[in-house]
Amino acid sequence: MQKKKIFILLGHPDTDTFNGTLAGEYEKGATENGHEVRRMNLEEMNFDPVLHKGYKVKQDLEPDLVAFQENVKWCDHFVVFYPTWFSTMPAKLKGIFDRAWLPGFAYHFPEGGYSWQRLLKGRSAVMFVTSDTMPIILHLVFGDTTNEMRRGILWFAGFSPIRLYKFGYLKHFGIWRRERIKKKVFKLGKKAK
Repeated sequence: MQKKKIFILLGHPDTDTFNGTLAGEYEKGATENGHEVRRMNLEEMNFDPVLHKGYKVKQDLEPDLVAFQENVKWCDHFVVFYPTWFSTMPAKLKGIFDRAWLPGFAYHFPEGGYSWQRLLKGRSAVMFVTSDTMPIILHLVFGDTTNEMRRGILWFAGFSPIRLYKFGYLKHFGIWRRERIKKKVFKLGKKAK
């Protein structure tokens, strides 16, 4: 198996959560199998998540957002862990992409064209999304709550394939179910899937 350069982003604003545990399992599996891993935790990142003037005025990136961009450029495989809150990702996680997923970094619109260039092609991604509601119920009531990240951010910039794993009904999981999920995520980390 070819070794990969993996960038893990823990997108929960609290590291001491089941998302943090799962990110640790993935990292441990990937490292044990010889993959090169870098990781950033949303909780430890310092930046203004608001793109105040859109693209009218340049808003300098804080050092953590520069490091985020460098890690994305460096990686072959991008891994994101986050919870679903009110049918979307946490606001601070969205702020990373609002601020750092910029024209010239993630995409480019050529003059006079209707299409765009995906500047992050050649990378794969996987999303691990948790919720307190069963994924099927979320989908039936709210539709695809992962589309913003999967298609609007990752696919738009050229990531392919993009795998998705949803774990729901977390408040009601027993220890045995959480352990089973941790083992699954560890194995996926070993395979860099």
